[in-house]
Amino acid sequence: MAQITTRFPDELLASLDEAAKTLHRSRTDLVRQAVERYLEDFEDLHVAVERLQDPSDPMLDWEDVRRGLLDQD
Repeated sequence: MAQITTRFPDELLASLDEAAKTLHRSRTDLVRQAVERYLEDFEDLHVAVERLQDPSDPMLDWEDVRRGLLDQD
């Protein structure tokens, strides 16, 4: 496993330490989990942007969808 070094502002580090203490986890665990979640969100956003830019993917008109939902029994 690779190791990296980073610097945090004192206030952010204090918040990280408090969260780690509350959760009974290490700083490393929390930072790793935060980066993993960030990258998952980043990947989801990347896929969404690609789909929005795909001209072959049909766009739904909100008013048509809304009417269709409201007209249901």
